[in-house]
Amino acid sequence: MGRIIAVANQKGGVGKTATAVNLAAALAAAGQRVLLVDCDPQGNATTALDPGRANQEKYSNTYNLLEQDNGVPERLWSPDPPHLFLVPSTPHLSGAEVELVNTPAREHRLRRVLRAAVDRFDFIFLDCPPSLGLLTVNALVAAHSVLVPLQCEYYALEGLAGLLRTVAMVREGFNGDLELEGIVLTMFDSEATLSRQVAEEARGHFGAQVFQSVIPRDPRVAESPGFGKPALWYDALSPGAWGYMGVAGEILGARRRAREAVR
Repeated sequence: MGRIIAVANQKGGVGKTATAVNLAAALAAAGQRVLLVDCDPQGNATTALDPGRANQEKYSNTYNLLEQDNGVPERLWSPDPPHLFLVPSTPHLSGAEVELVNTPAREHRLRRVLRAAVDRFDFIFLDCPPSLGLLTVNALVAAHSVLVPLQCEYYALEGLAGLLRTVAMVREGFNGDLELEGIVLTMFDSEATLSRQVAEEARGHFGAQVFQSVIPRDPRVAESPGFGKPALWYDALSPGAWGYMGVAGEILGARRRAREAVR
């Protein structure tokens, strides 16, 4: 059975989309069948893989999944490398929250669609908007777990506390099985005292829930979306690409241990 992971943080500029795109690419490079669902009306994950956004209307998009409730189609858009598939965002998604207000069980729209298709993929990543509105709630209700990018800057842990409160409410009211997949430290600068302090505080408070691999500040990660490529395809030897491959390895290791524990 595949695993649905929501990548969420209500703060913008924390590396959320970069984390969703690059983890999806890293796991696909490891031979996993991965679906990336762009749940953000800004469509940055879509642009990162399809810079001209030429395919956002040709294939089923996230707005279709929420509004039509027809399921994930067999035909999905995929970049050149195998194993990675995309459900793109479109500008119409910005109106979905308003359109769904009076819809019964509106929080479960995405869950019904994705849980029915979960066996077709090893991983499904949901790139959430930088807010805690209905689109993010839909993603959290659909997901098995939430992965949180945490930037190594001031006030980072304060924002994390707000997100974890939302996760707790979703777990209590809509999705009792929702887990914390882990916390990824992003924009890490090993020479900066602040980065080290944030990392130490996060590890001290959350322990093993913080991934050992960190994502350093890397211009190659920032440049890669402009070329329609994840960092791993743009420059596989860049520090950022190595960081995301490290996190992907930890996710695969945790999943392998979980399977062995069930046997």
